[in-house]
Amino acid sequence: MMTSLAPPASLTQNVTPLEAGSHVIAVAWPGGVPALALSDGAVMLGLPGLQRRIDVHGGAGLLVAAGTPDTLVTGGGDGRVCALGPDGEPTMIHHDPKGGWIDAVAASASGHMAWSIGKRVTARDDKGRLRTLDLASTAQGLAWFPKGYRLAIAHYNGASLWFPNTQTPAELLEWKGAHLDAIVSADGRFVVTSMQELALHGWRLASKPTEKVAHMRMSGYPAKSRSFSWSHDGMWLATSGADAVIIWPFQGDGPMGKAPRECGVRRARVTQVAFHPGAYVIAAGYDDGCIMLLRMTDASELVARHATRGSAVTALGWDKTGKHLLFGCEDGAAGLLALPT
Repeated sequence: MMTSLAPPASLTQNVTPLEAGSHVIAVAWPGGVPALALSDGAVMLGLPGLQRRIDVHGGAGLLVAAGTPDTLVTGGGDGRVCALGPDGEPTMIHHDPKGGWIDAVAASASGHMAWSIGKRVTARDDKGRLRTLDLASTAQGLAWFPKGYRLAIAHYNGASLWFPNTQTPAELLEWKGAHLDAIVSADGRFVVTSMQELALHGWRLASKPTEKVAHMRMSGYPAKSRSFSWSHDGMWLATSGADAVIIWPFQGDGPMGKAPRECGVRRARVTQVAFHPGAYVIAAGYDDGCIMLLRMTDASELVARHATRGSAVTALGWDKTGKHLLFGCEDGAAGLLALPT
């Protein structure tokens, strides 16, 4: 895999353009089919030339989305949560009768889903059973643990860890400030949140009754970091929010006392990051529209998309084979990169 990424210096000729027609909120690969979630409430599904537009949320707009290997889950301004598979048929999972906006959604490979409206979080298991949790402040970000039984919730003054299918109260991980997004490591040992204060905060969870939760503060960002991606082996966390991809080491006890690595330095802000599913290669999207493939092992760089004014990259996602990269931008431009073999 690694040798195929060295030549040529540019991969722009390997990109097939897609016209989404609206701001791309997220990308996903349900059943291996490329999907673009759009701010106008629709989902564009299918390969170039065979795309279909599915009107999921109508004029209310699509606000948030999360993908799994089988499903794209969307939340809209109409108070609805919908799931879309590779067949393109949307299924309504939830409808708030008061029409509250869906603030966050999360989905796991095991079929569990979660969404939030204001201070209330709802979890749905793979059998369709619902559980709710009321918080003291608005739930900003949601992330399932790897097995799909536990949910991390980012909110004001920390994060909560909740087992929806038990009567156990949610565990509070406290840290003062506004926490925006949540992400969980593949081994379930680390929970990381982005913050309004231009920093990330992490917790190393206790693995034994005698251990305590350890805090990890990752600061120094010039802008909010809103995109994260774990390496395939869970050893590194790539993040946006600077003029380079900031990559934190998570070997052993985590990044405390260790300097992050940087790659892809440009005179533009990194807006999206996506680690390759099987190699130390990071796809990085910038606010000037450029997309780069960056290899950690030797700092080599390949251009996948040249800078385009007014076309900041807003979504990136590899398919599970790592042979294709789907991207979308704020101006409705999108594309599909096929790696050379």
